[in-house]
Amino acid sequence: MIEIPVGRFFEIIIQWMIDNWSGFFDAVTTTVSATLSAFEAVLMFPHPLIMIVLLSALAWYISGRGVALFTVAGLFLIEGMNLWPETMNTLALIFTAVLIALLIGIPVGIWASKNDWVEKIVRPVLDFMQTMPAFVYLIPAVLFFQLGKVPGVISTLVFATPPAVRLTNLGIRQVPEEVKEAALAFGSNPRQMLFKVELPVALPTILAGVNQTIMLALSMVVIASLIGAGGLGQPVLVGIQQLNIGLGFEGGIAIVILAIFLDRITQSLGSSTQNSPA
Repeated sequence: MIEIPVGRFFEIIIQWMIDNWSGFFDAVTTTVSATLSAFEAVLMFPHPLIMIVLLSALAWYISGRGVALFTVAGLFLIEGMNLWPETMNTLALIFTAVLIALLIGIPVGIWASKNDWVEKIVRPVLDFMQTMPAFVYLIPAVLFFQLGKVPGVISTLVFATPPAVRLTNLGIRQVPEEVKEAALAFGSNPRQMLFKVELPVALPTILAGVNQTIMLALSMVVIASLIGAGGLGQPVLVGIQQLNIGLGFEGGIAIVILAIFLDRITQSLGSSTQNSPA
């Protein structure tokens, strides 16, 4: 049989990037670190009780009383388990990764919706990103950015970006032709067509992509803790390493509470947008 050294090929590429793109990686590290620190400062500054009130009020306003009551109970439970700092750190990591993922994914999705060749090129890349085991992303992330929160953010956004691209592309392509024809009849130029017709009509689908991006980012919490990202993944990891069932379950329950809170809010945003009058 012919030996095909695929792994060696990737090693050469990554080493070349390390040797020649160090300035780029330093800039990325600075930007991501500053964004993450800003989110952490905002989330950690108020007293936990104030944050519980604010997040519960947000849940009530967007999703209704039931989600608000769950948010109050869940966040009080997290505070009672002494996992509040880890929860805020996890929220900051998710917000940073999702923000960058959307800044990349939505424009790429728009581009793919406008150009079939771009879609054909992007699709296998997204397939690769989604099907590659998440642990594999940790290797180049550590080589490029060392250990810590920054490689955790980078590996998380790589894993979480595909839904934003796919559903943005899908949403714009599903805009009814008669709607676009009516806009053209009223003299819309391509920019007006995109921002005043296609994006508003596709917004529920795009928000579904945002929801999936957040959920995938949250699913990386425990994996990212392996390279020093901290947050709620840390007690789960320590529980596994020390066979500490209590600590592991506490971290897992906190992740579940955070996941339900974020999922219900983003789902409600998508539903309200879909049901709003045109």
